[in-house]
Amino acid sequence: MTAPENHSPSNLSPTDGSCVCGQVRFRIAPPYRAFQYCHCSRCRKTSGSAHASNIFVPVEQFAWLAGQEQVRRHELQTARYYCTGFCAECGSRLPWVTRNGKLMIVPAGALDADPGERPSRNVHFASRAPWYTSCADLPTFDAEPR
Repeated sequence: MTAPENHSPSNLSPTDGSCVCGQVRFRIAPPYRAFQYCHCSRCRKTSGSAHASNIFVPVEQFAWLAGQEQVRRHELQTARYYCTGFCAECGSRLPWVTRNGKLMIVPAGALDADPGERPSRNVHFASRAPWYTSCADLPTFDAEPR
């Protein structure tokens, strides 16, 4: 899992994120190393979705604003690159630092605003869920359909 440079334009403004219960808050600052969708089975299970949406941020561009003591980490010792961070109170996915300590992996769904960049790739697409269908291929509604 390498994190190549992301050449998307950036809003150059920091973006805050939080958990559902609001006890944990953090801030990321661009430019980001990468923004990607990961379709591996571990990311699907952790996200409860078709893929994880992760932003790779150098640790120097990341700050906890509140509730860092509520952050828990689950790491599979058998997996070279897999880990997950989450709020001990509400279970929301939260950022986690890589084993080498150089990058924070930030679940984009935890952001409170537009990060100013867009995903640039799908990884582990060969492992995607057999039921996966691209969002572009589905009917779209602005609210719950009736």
